[in-house]
Amino acid sequence: SRVRISIVVGFWGGFRALSAEESMAGQRGGMDGLPVNNIICILADPEGGTLGTAIDLPQNAAPLELQALVNSLLKNEEKIPYAFYINDQELVGQIGAYLLQHKVSVEQVLRIVYQPQAVFRIRPVTRCSATITGHSEAILSVSFSPDGRHVASGSGDTTVRFWDLNTQTPLYTCAGHGNWVLCIAWSPDGKQVVSGSKDGELRLWNPLSGKSIGNSLHIHKKWITALAWEPAHLQSPCRRFASASKDGDVRIWDTVLSKCILCLTGHTLAVTCVKWSGEGLIYSSSQDCTIKVWETSVGKLVRELKGHGHWVNTLALSTEYVLRTGPFDHTGKTYDSPEEVREAALVRYQGTKSSSPERLVSGSDDFTMFLWEPSTSKQPKARMTGHQQLVNHVYFSPDGRWVASASFDKSVKLWNGYTGEFVATFRGHVGPVYQISWSADSRLLLSGSKDSTLKVWDMRTRKLREDLPGHADEVYAVDWSPDGEKVASGGKDHVLKLWMS
Repeated sequence: SRVRISIVVGFWGGFRALSAEESMAGQRGGMDGLPVNNIICILADPEGGTLGTAIDLPQNAAPLELQALVNSLLKNEEKIPYAFYINDQELVGQIGAYLLQHKVSVEQVLRIVYQPQAVFRIRPVTRCSATITGHSEAILSVSFSPDGRHVASGSGDTTVRFWDLNTQTPLYTCAGHGNWVLCIAWSPDGKQVVSGSKDGELRLWNPLSGKSIGNSLHIHKKWITALAWEPAHLQSPCRRFASASKDGDVRIWDTVLSKCILCLTGHTLAVTCVKWSGEGLIYSSSQDCTIKVWETSVGKLVRELKGHGHWVNTLALSTEYVLRTGPFDHTGKTYDSPEEVREAALVRYQGTKSSSPERLVSGSDDFTMFLWEPSTSKQPKARMTGHQQLVNHVYFSPDGRWVASASFDKSVKLWNGYTGEFVATFRGHVGPVYQISWSADSRLLLSGSKDSTLKVWDMRTRKLREDLPGHADEVYAVDWSPDGEKVASGGKDHVLKLWMS
């Protein structure tokens, strides 16, 4: 039989379990002015674990009271802000009003999911603060450094450029590639940037000087499609990264030795995406319709994930944001030694991952997505359908609660990051959506499109928050800085735009 506790008495002055008689009186409505029809609720974390037993809650309980209750039940010494969700809808008022509005039966036990929130709040970007010329061809990739203080871009003019965010002017132009620079990636400690070009060449750059590090790495036979660094909590200083290529290979490189140390072969067609997980595994997706899972000491294939009926275009990890930013967070703290970097990165990673395995989402030309827990199973947790065209980009929110997907069907869709269930569609773009990026607090989502606009979407209202026109042509690349203060975008009109709140 279910244990029923009522916390009606003393919401603001400690919690007290009521007797069965009091609880019954509360149901009838009467004794000591208790509310009528208490609601039986279960509090659950996003992964499904319940917090204690079923609880009798008054209908006038709102997020503020629930927050005090959860902090009390979890015995949090420092009070943490929480958001509460019923059927993936955020609870913003009293429970009773929500049930009435959504016609939810009070006969059933109500499941309320609590999600820790960022203690800081990011404001939406609202204006273009700079339009910086410099590149002479389309900008194909844009990326902020892990600490948010620098930004780099790769272009069809064969250069990588670093930009000064204080003066909003070009800082360094890094020439050396012989063809289009298709992708760039910062090491999680922020000390190196690797770039990959259309002729299969890889180059390393020092972002503080703009100088090339070592010789060019040129073994891939076709163009570079994706890059991923080994997470900082696994190795610091960062020295290993993985590259994926249209030639079907994934290669692991050591930047200190300046050579390829492992070649992961097995895909029969182009590799489209590569991710280096916090658990030490590498995931690669391919046009051969498979996702392969590799271990990184000898390059052995661990398992193969099958299910897609067409090219797999994109992968996202539930811990990707914290892996990308390494030790750096909203406080702006800096670190003196590699050991400090490693320890800080490990604390942040463990805080994001908690006790469950990392989750992976794949997006495909077959219009579908799959949610996986690839370190433990080769069977998908969920198949996510709804897009009417190919899925171009997928990205987990920094807190792991949501998955956003961008598609050529002109829409952005939002999904539950734990179950894969569909949550909402964001419509507004009038062209294919190329890339998306989250704000550091997981409350806002940015998208860039062929229609030449950027758009900011609000996770609470599930509506368009800001429409950002300004580019003269297609927007290929967008990134929201980890400190939340800036957005960078680039595309076919050759200019880098910086946006601020």
